[in-house]
Amino acid sequence: MRARFAAAGCVLWLCAGAAAREPYPWLARREAETLAGRIPPPEGYRRVGVTAGSFAAWLRGLPLKPAGSPVLLYNGSPKRNQFVHAAVVDMDTGREDLQQCADAVIRLRAEFLLSHGRDGEIRFRFTSGHPAEWTRWKEGWRPVVSGNRVAWVARAAPDSGYGSFRRYLETVYRWAGSASLSRELVPVAGAAPMHAGDVFIQGGSPGHAVLVLDVARDAAGNTVFLLGQSYMPAQEFHILKNPSSSPSPWYHAREDGPLVTPEWVFPKGCLKRFPD
Repeated sequence: MRARFAAAGCVLWLCAGAAAREPYPWLARREAETLAGRIPPPEGYRRVGVTAGSFAAWLRGLPLKPAGSPVLLYNGSPKRNQFVHAAVVDMDTGREDLQQCADAVIRLRAEFLLSHGRDGEIRFRFTSGHPAEWTRWKEGWRPVVSGNRVAWVARAAPDSGYGSFRRYLETVYRWAGSASLSRELVPVAGAAPMHAGDVFIQGGSPGHAVLVLDVARDAAGNTVFLLGQSYMPAQEFHILKNPSSSPSPWYHAREDGPLVTPEWVFPKGCLKRFPD
């Protein structure tokens, strides 16, 4: 078993006898710079306090590929537009065109829950509305989809390993998307403070979703935040530049008006979050 230690903004993997789950089990490199280690808040701002073990804390520790890395598509070729990202998260995309925008948000949320032993909370809904639960999948149940009907059938041996977990997620990607995820999330009231882990989402075909990765505030209470996305076709999850304040990737929170990102404009009222 390996244990994680954060030092000087890096994720370090060391051998250990503890039974704790790995926080980022897909990570191949033994050392990677973290989001919080590489990207400081703007001058005059401080990162907001977060609870240990929270989704927000986990997102700050996301491992990054070396500075200057291009965004790669699922097939290994570079994304055509290499001018939208400030950093690339060191997380695989899979071998198929599946892990797109909402799918990457689902992936990160599910990986966080898995790493914290919260298996029973790993459940999403297909576009049809039918639930897909990790606890059921790992017991050997599999969905049989026919049109808008989904039946779960016991047709595989029980398997709670990480490979089985990834196959579960790929099945979710096939039958879910921005429309279904948008229905699952809870709208954030305009006066409510933004949290890391919130999602700007516009459900549809096409739709889009970007994840709030970090939040900072100044003494006057002004808020800035970082955003991450995957896109179409499936590609590496990356931290977005702010087209209004490049080269800084931090976005300024606004009560009115749309959120303008490099590849999508979200109308007012698109901020949502995972229910408790």
